[in-house]
Amino acid sequence: AATLGLPADEAHVHLGIARPRGSGNRYHVAVASQRPLRAVHLHNDPRQIGHCLVQCQLEAGGPLTLFGTHYDAHEEDLLLIEARYLCALLEPEAFREGLYLLAGDLNSLSPRDPYPPDFAQRLLLSETDKYGHPPRFSVMERLESFGWIDTLYHRGPPSEWVTARRDRGGVAIDYRTDYILASPRMAERLIHAEVVDVGEVSDHQAVVATFREE
Repeated sequence: AATLGLPADEAHVHLGIARPRGSGNRYHVAVASQRPLRAVHLHNDPRQIGHCLVQCQLEAGGPLTLFGTHYDAHEEDLLLIEARYLCALLEPEAFREGLYLLAGDLNSLSPRDPYPPDFAQRLLLSETDKYGHPPRFSVMERLESFGWIDTLYHRGPPSEWVTARRDRGGVAIDYRTDYILASPRMAERLIHAEVVDVGEVSDHQAVVATFREE
């Protein structure tokens, strides 16, 4: 809140408390907004959600519903449960005509990204199992089939797409697991989306999207 110059109160900053994992660790989700947050609702039912999903509303030339989340990192089938749960919260016609955003680390791969021909082999060599062997893209395909639009590609291919650079056992792999997805009407307002290098601040790069207000 201090970095963004926001009041540190519940109207502008909300910390979504995640359910504890088997290790006892919790991976919370924070939403910070210059515009007041309304109708904040936390989803963290362990039958549906790996960490938590923060649903809130703010004014952006009309009511905008924002979902901030951090999907489970264990396997694609668990991620699919979360994707289906999110879509079940939405009435399809209202989603098509309304303003909605989904933002966060979805721990999922997009078939839009230019992974190398030996990507599947690299996953095997690095013993990275969470995306499947061969790697699966079903979570992003499920979300896009519902109508969510990947802002990073909506105005053409991005100059940079990698949000997570990893090296396991000497095997270097670049990923994108971080997204800002928009409903069709919200995507019409998109001006630009990009991946921003945050240096050593995080082990993920930031995704930033700019929309016009109507």
